[in-house]
Amino acid sequence: MTDEAPAPRPRASAVSTAGRRVAGGRRNPSVTGVDETAPRWLRQAAGVSWRLLVLVAAISLVFVATARVQLVFVAVFLAFVIAAVLRPLVELMAKVMPRPLATALSLLVALLFVAGMFTYVGYSIANQWNDLSEQFETGIRQITDYLESGSLPFVITSEQIAQWLDMALTWIQEHAGDLAGQAAASAGSVVIAFTAIALAVFCSIFFLARGAQMWTWFLNQLPARARSTWVVVGEAGWYTFSGYTRGTVIIAIIDGLLAFVVLSIVGVPLAAPLSVLVFIGAFIPLIGAPASMIVAMIVALAANGFWSAVVVGIAIALIGQLEGHVLQPLIMGKQVSLHPVVVALAVTTGTLVAGILGAVIAVPLVSVAWTVFSRLRTLDPPMSDEEDPAVDADDDQASAPADAT
Repeated sequence: MTDEAPAPRPRASAVSTAGRRVAGGRRNPSVTGVDETAPRWLRQAAGVSWRLLVLVAAISLVFVATARVQLVFVAVFLAFVIAAVLRPLVELMAKVMPRPLATALSLLVALLFVAGMFTYVGYSIANQWNDLSEQFETGIRQITDYLESGSLPFVITSEQIAQWLDMALTWIQEHAGDLAGQAAASAGSVVIAFTAIALAVFCSIFFLARGAQMWTWFLNQLPARARSTWVVVGEAGWYTFSGYTRGTVIIAIIDGLLAFVVLSIVGVPLAAPLSVLVFIGAFIPLIGAPASMIVAMIVALAANGFWSAVVVGIAIALIGQLEGHVLQPLIMGKQVSLHPVVVALAVTTGTLVAGILGAVIAVPLVSVAWTVFSRLRTLDPPMSDEEDPAVDADDDQASAPADAT
């Protein structure tokens, strides 16, 4: 038996080779399934466009579903806020007592704090009401005299102010029915708000007492291959949300105390209610602090005159600078690292979509989304400031191997 040389492999025919390409070196779409007769940039733009359309449709679906169950969404969000704020206290008490008892005591402490704050505000208003009415009357008279003195480019007389008040009273009388309907709707909103708060407290009890068991149960419902990803997402999201929430509460308390000290030193009436207003305004980024400052300045202007209002405005502005440049970096650290432009866009979008509620929840939601995205993505090596992306892209394209013919 003699060894035979293996038969040579048949070469691809000219017809089959030509079938893969057309004139100009472009691939035949009937063979590759990709129409490369269109420019490359157009194909890439089309691919990005349909992906963006799917993403926008998914986000829109989330917004529509949330709007349908807005009460439940608000209640669950508040429950997460309560759990994030009280969890350190619960963990501390749970070392010396059963966890359910620690949860109950923590909620009781929080309830007493809120009730005491509003009780003190009510007592301050009732105690200062007589003096405040006299100060307001004197302050309004001073403002009227200043408007009539001609110190400003325009002059407003007492007769004009009285005429405007009569017009406002006439408008209220003509639209009494509409105003009554809006008041009834507001009363219904108050009932809805109390319902959301009650549901939030109920959910927060279980989040604080059995949050770890609930999270483990949720993970067990997922396939084993997806659990590690959800663990990463959950830890990153909760770390950012809890850090933002606790940091905001601490900063709001500090802002309220500083505002109370300043208003008390200047002698502005209703220092306690105004400091509570500053405390509440700290929860609304970009909008809350200026709004509370304007209200405090108006009260100081009506009660103590122009220079008192100037001092109050400067003091609250300095408190805002202290918050932005010292308190937030010191308390929150890197837990919430969003650019101010992103914060402004998030607050504006949230306000347009859901009003004040949207302004409050926009920043923590965007922070959580960005943290989760940052943990799941894979970054390429960073580019230095001296590098030119366009030159690097041309070099990569020039060094790429040519297609085999």
